[in-house]
Amino acid sequence: MFSKFQKATDKAMVFLQNKALSTVYIPKQKLHMAMNTTSPKVQLLFDLCKNSFTPLGLPSASPQPIHKLCSLLDTFGPADVGLKEESPDDDRGHGFFGLNRVARWAQPITYLDIYECDSFTMCVFCFPTSSVIPLHDHPGMTVFSKVLYGSMHVKAYDWVEPVCIKESREPGYPQVRLARLAVDKVSTAPCGTSVLYPKTGGNLHCFTAVTPCAVLDVLAPPYREDIGRKCTYYIDYPYSTFGNGTEISNGKEEDYAWLAEIETPDDLYMREGVYVGPAIQAEEPSDSIPALFL
Repeated sequence: MFSKFQKATDKAMVFLQNKALSTVYIPKQKLHMAMNTTSPKVQLLFDLCKNSFTPLGLPSASPQPIHKLCSLLDTFGPADVGLKEESPDDDRGHGFFGLNRVARWAQPITYLDIYECDSFTMCVFCFPTSSVIPLHDHPGMTVFSKVLYGSMHVKAYDWVEPVCIKESREPGYPQVRLARLAVDKVSTAPCGTSVLYPKTGGNLHCFTAVTPCAVLDVLAPPYREDIGRKCTYYIDYPYSTFGNGTEISNGKEEDYAWLAEIETPDDLYMREGVYVGPAIQAEEPSDSIPALFL
């Protein structure tokens, strides 16, 4: 997934912390009991994702898996994935006077790969103040996002249906497509988990760090270009820029924007870090499961 956010950079090998952890396979229906055991929350999240998702996403329209995932993610804090909360005056550990102003704001977003398979991705993004992941889409995907610490501004859109596309007659302006604003708010930890869906909930979103912050993401299914799940970046234009002749049937002009596809932004500054949280046991244990989970 990291390669989808930063071009021209080889994905580094992530070495997970090698710890001897005692974990057990936990069926979905036992989640409320399992959360009271010693299994790390990240293991419970993995188990629940493994039972909920397929390479095509959610197997059914039932809201139950989504509610369970949100309930579990709502309990996560930075320590559950091996992080320490960053102080607002200490961007990436350099301190207010540790670097000059320009250098502090030039610190990269750090991407932590927890787990990835054909059905889902679990990852964390750590943002220094003012850093941005530009507006991008999640084709055919359901994405869960949990702010672990700090404050983040989220701006998100959904495409207007039926499709409304305009070809600009002005030189230098690209083809644009109409989208409706779905989310425009600041989320500050502790807060609930947000969910976007293939066609609703703000499938195209932009993250801007108001303070140092971290976000735990679960994407199902993951990006995969060879079958059409490519991460595409966009720039948004006010509705009035191309709005003449297009009637709005629901809402105000401020609720809409025209989106134009762009290349991966050159100023997207991201590096891959090393995940040092609890290790995930990806295979079911061969020994017997305690009676508590039967």
